[in-house]
Amino acid sequence: MTAALLEQFVFAKPYFDREGLIVAERDGQCVGFVHAGFGPNEEQSALATDTGTTYMLMLHRDAQDAALADELLARAEAYLRGRGAQLIYGGGIRPLDGFYLGLYGGSELPGVLATHVAMSEAFRRGGYREIDRVIVLERDLADFRLPVTRELRRVRRIVTSGERAGAPAATWWEACSIGAFERLDLYLESIDTRQVLASVSFWDIEPLSTGWGAPTAGMFDLAVEPGMRRQGLATHLLGEAFQRLRTQGIVRVEAQTMQANEPALALYAKLGFQQVDEGLVFRKGE
Repeated sequence: MTAALLEQFVFAKPYFDREGLIVAERDGQCVGFVHAGFGPNEEQSALATDTGTTYMLMLHRDAQDAALADELLARAEAYLRGRGAQLIYGGGIRPLDGFYLGLYGGSELPGVLATHVAMSEAFRRGGYREIDRVIVLERDLADFRLPVTRELRRVRRIVTSGERAGAPAATWWEACSIGAFERLDLYLESIDTRQVLASVSFWDIEPLSTGWGAPTAGMFDLAVEPGMRRQGLATHLLGEAFQRLRTQGIVRVEAQTMQANEPALALYAKLGFQQVDEGLVFRKGE
């Protein structure tokens, strides 16, 4: 994590408040930090401070001290409450996703990764409770082949696909949180009515995918019109999307969904996704 990356993904955000970034020093050396912040209002047009989260808690490898982690977390909570937060979460997850996308997690901020043990243990000691889990999944595209079924043949007869590269952000918060990334939006529309029936978005997971050594696209906002669900539209759309991404040099797709979203998990399993991690969602009190 370089200073340039911190500038891009943290300090340069228009809602960054230096008071929310608290650094621990020992003998003049940084041994840890905590970063607390907020999310958008309901219209996603401005910052709202009634709900906040501790986005990040990191300790130096030579300072893995539970007491230090607890003190940093307590100071983060004090900052959030001092700005008016009534509800406090642990970890970044939509809509509390204003920082660290591209540096932590994958296709979206997943709360606290299960592999980030020090952070999750600090939340548990601090009286937070786990309220949900995020399933993080990946699919390599090298061997992807869309299954040929009667259902998908029917879908191909009634829809056409299209894409929008570099589509403008829909809200202020979207522009702030994901606007700096290269983005691709794909959709299916009815041949007869030109109505959009399904859509999905991807972004280049940078700089994480560079570190992984595999160009990776993060998938988000998969949506199908309510009256058209369970008819193969999502399967067809993702099949089209994966083929287009592969021609652009993308070798892997990452997605995530809540553990209780059984239809999404079944769809991803059918398309060959494998679980690679979990995210924990924490909340303080009620």
